[in-house]
Amino acid sequence: MILASVFGAFIVQAIIGRQPAFRMPQIENVSWTHYLVVPVVALVAALVGVAFQIGTLALREKFLRHHKIPLWAKPIFGGLTTWIIGVSIFMFTGKLGVFGLGYQDLSSALNNDFPWKVAGLLVIGKLVATIVSYASGGCGGIFAPGLFLGGMSGFFLAGLFSRWLTLQPSDHIVLAAVGMTACLGAIVRAPLTSLLIVFEMTHQFELVPGLLLGTLISQGIARISGHMNFYEALLVQDGYELHKIKPPLDIRAWQNLPVSAVANYRPVILKSLEEAELKKAIEKFPYNNFPVIQDGQIRGIVSRDNIKAFLNGKRELEIWPAAFCYEDETIKKIGNRFLESPANILIVLSRADDQIKGLVTLHDLIRAQAAVEE
Repeated sequence: MILASVFGAFIVQAIIGRQPAFRMPQIENVSWTHYLVVPVVALVAALVGVAFQIGTLALREKFLRHHKIPLWAKPIFGGLTTWIIGVSIFMFTGKLGVFGLGYQDLSSALNNDFPWKVAGLLVIGKLVATIVSYASGGCGGIFAPGLFLGGMSGFFLAGLFSRWLTLQPSDHIVLAAVGMTACLGAIVRAPLTSLLIVFEMTHQFELVPGLLLGTLISQGIARISGHMNFYEALLVQDGYELHKIKPPLDIRAWQNLPVSAVANYRPVILKSLEEAELKKAIEKFPYNNFPVIQDGQIRGIVSRDNIKAFLNGKRELEIWPAAFCYEDETIKKIGNRFLESPANILIVLSRADDQIKGLVTLHDLIRAQAAVEE
């Protein structure tokens, strides 16, 4: 991955030369005064990122629970809300930053050619519009909105503090870049990545000291707000169990690990095959297969597709035979046992009482083994 990045950067530089994503004037004569504002910018930009994550997850949860609203209507609501906010701000300021990437407005800010008060207004509008759009099921990433929200937050605060402090034009640019790093870093919890993205997009080495300080502060704020980044929080909200495996350094040691090192010890087990319980399980959890226990006995595995077909009256409920392993067996020993399971799942049992302890899937093994080989 690192080699691919290095070769990619080398080829781009060799063919088209220095091409930063944001063209800005050369940063010179940066004053020491701006370092007094960097912590404030990092704090506010990080809080904006945290507000985006909390707001999006809370609103998304409400959308997920409202089953009476058709799926196609939810993104329409998000798009309509974004349109209302964007048009309102455009009529008031003449700026289109709420729509799309906001590249033009952010580029203007990074060239000191943007009203700082309008930047603050755009932060509010963009934040609300992005939360509603993303939570309602709209397509799009979070890198561009994160950079925009952070950059405009930093530029707004630079303009605000310049009323009391003597800040150079270059200071405004640095503070905008600090906001970009701090906001994105607070959302994705990847400090080095967020710093390098901003540096790569600007090609301004003079930004680095401020970016480092801003990144440090933003990560502190992000960790106080919660232990999961935005992507992990989305998976948890969708019902996935985050199981972080720390594999050994070589493949032989990996194969000798016990099953307990990779098993999911919080399995979703069906104890009833009534339609209400089956419907509740597939609506609440995203898993493709579910173990079935009745009268204290393991009956087997039932798949999500089979449950859906059964609920729609298309076929009878089919229960596949289950394959088993013990939690103290090695990963190497259970490898071929997946062939016995139509669902590619092994039910993990306790050797003491043969009770279900968890599950291990073929996907778990492949994912963890790939991490070892990398």
